[in-house]
Formats: sequence, C-alpha cells, structure tokens
Amino acid sequence: MTTLQGAVALVTGANRGVGLAFVQELLARGASKVYAGVRDPNEPTPDGAERVDLDITDPEHVTAAAEQCGDVTLLVNNAGLHANTRLVLTDQPDAARREMEVNYFGTLSMTRAFAPVLGRNGGGCIVNVLSVAGVVPAAFMGGYSPAKSATFYLSAITRAELATQGTQVTSLILGSVDTRMAAHVVGNKEDPRDIARVGLDGVEAGLLTVATDKMAADSMAAHAADPERFERQLAKLLHVTELRAPG
Repeated sequence: MTTLQGAVALVTGANRGVGLAFVQELLARGASKVYAGVRDPNEPTPDGAERVDLDITDPEHVTAAAEQCGDVTLLVNNAGLHANTRLVLTDQPDAARREMEVNYFGTLSMTRAFAPVLGRNGGGCIVNVLSVAGVVPAAFMGGYSPAKSATFYLSAITRAELATQGTQVTSLILGSVDTRMAAHVVGNKEDPRDIARVGLDGVEAGLLTVATDKMAADSMAAHAADPERFERQLAKLLHVTELRAPG
C-alpha cells in the first residue's frame, strides 16, 4: 500500500487532461511535492507543481528528469499518444511506430530511469495510466491499442522485477475520458478529476489493477465473459467511427 500524504510525485504529460487532474488530486491529498512533466515549452506549469521539461521519448530528457527529481517516491506514467488512424489500412504508416515510442518505449525508459530512484527512497510506487484498449483488442483505436497492451504487460513485468525493492506497480485502466485526446469520441465521457480520484484510491489501497470508470469495468467484464462476441462488437464500432471521423 502507498501513502500519498507527504509523497513526492512526478506526473508525465501533466499540463492538461488526466495528467493535470493527477497533479491537482495529489496536491489535494497532501503530497509534499509534485513535479509536472511537460513536453511542450509553450505549455504552462500546473499551479502548485514544479515544472520538469520532459519528452519521455528523448533519452537525455529522461536522464535529466531522474537527476532533477531524485526525491521521487511516486512516478505516474501518464504521457500518451493516440494518432487516431487505422493500424493496417492507414495513410500514416509511421503512426503505429510513434504510438509505440510514446506509450510503450517512453514509459519503459521512464521506468528504467526511476526504478533506482524509487529503490533509494524506500520502494515507492509506479502508476501506469493505461486504457481499456490495452486489455481488449480495440480495432477502432488502431496502433494505440497494441501499444497500451504492451505497456499493460510492462506493468506486470516491472512489478515482478522490482518486488525485492518494495516498489508497488499499479495499472489504471481508463475508459472514455473528457480530454483533448478523446475530443472526437461520441458519447458519455468521464471527468478527468474523477478518474484521478478513483485511480489514487486504488493506489492507496495497494491494488495492482484498477478499472477507473464504468466503461472500463463493463468492457473488461464483457470481454472476459465472451471474448469472441465482444471482439465482433468492437469490430462493428470500427466502421461506426469511420463514419463519424472528422473531415
């Protein structure tokens, strides 16, 4: 179990959406310091946080962040990329590689850099902000789904490797959230702050995997009950989203 009161946290992709919500919720729960990892130099620093210029796909940035944030006890790997294109039938063949670079390799790079930092500081916790598309094959999300799936497995492997230093690793499975990344999505979307609250409740309870909202929980249950039927339903959504695609 992880206590957030007095924790020192680093949140990647912290300038908006779910990342900003995590910064706000961590401060509200009594974190002593929150580093806000921000990739774009033109983006503002969240109120109450200490800025870290951080592109998680840049090894020099990651190394510098680990040096700057040597007191971290909680790493929230939130930065992500959804290219909003198909995986096979696409006119952007490099999109899947970019999604993998950010969602998987960037998270792996941050995990490798901060594992010894957390170890020196008593073990701490890593939180990987994932997606229901990482635990079920969401054909309508293109290369984002396999990239998040890879990171879901990364979470489990990290948990095993860092067990001896006492590092907790929690995977947050998100459904549809009201962020810029999901601006094209039609239907009900969750408030990012609610996602942060539920996610951090799970972290404090010591949970390994947390479905942060009803869509995520229902989708995981439906897939577990009848994988083939659920996959066929998702395939139908693929063609619906094509009809709704902007432009």
